[in-house]
Amino acid sequence: MNTVLSRANSLFAFSLSVMAALTFGCFLTTALKDRRVPVDVRVSRVVLKNVDDFTGPRERSDLGFVTFDLSADLEPIFDWNVKQLFLYLSAEYATRSNVLNQVVLWDKILLRGENTRLELKDMKSKYFFFDDGNGLRANKNVTLTLAWNVVPNAGILPLVVGSGHSSLPFPDAYETSRNY
Repeated sequence: MNTVLSRANSLFAFSLSVMAALTFGCFLTTALKDRRVPVDVRVSRVVLKNVDDFTGPRERSDLGFVTFDLSADLEPIFDWNVKQLFLYLSAEYATRSNVLNQVVLWDKILLRGENTRLELKDMKSKYFFFDDGNGLRANKNVTLTLAWNVVPNAGILPLVVGSGHSSLPFPDAYETSRNY
């Protein structure tokens, strides 16, 4: 007849099948949810420097420093199927050599249970805003956008772009002072 091991195996297989069906059902309850929220990004200061590139002899490239304000209420994104959000502020711009340049300036991981209201003032970019040439000087259309990856308990990892951005012009001249 059936041994204890074969009965345990049947029970385990049935339990695993039920858990997989429940997990898929849980994923379906939040799969079509719109996870966009309004975002307000404002730039208060832009500094542009021309620095040594070190990729070739006498090469110099643009290095931008951006100070920004960011406000968003991310509470509507969180539900029972969201573990955390990976937020990042990126800059997009075009140059003569590249149609699309994207640079991440700032990021943050927001866990469930933390304060979901972002009110950041006079934040400096966390990462270098480095262009591989001189594409930032006098560039009139650099766009800052806040986006996030939703990390769920079960399901896909959607990439969501916030509804709101800030376009800013970069200066025509380089800053020569040592401090930022």
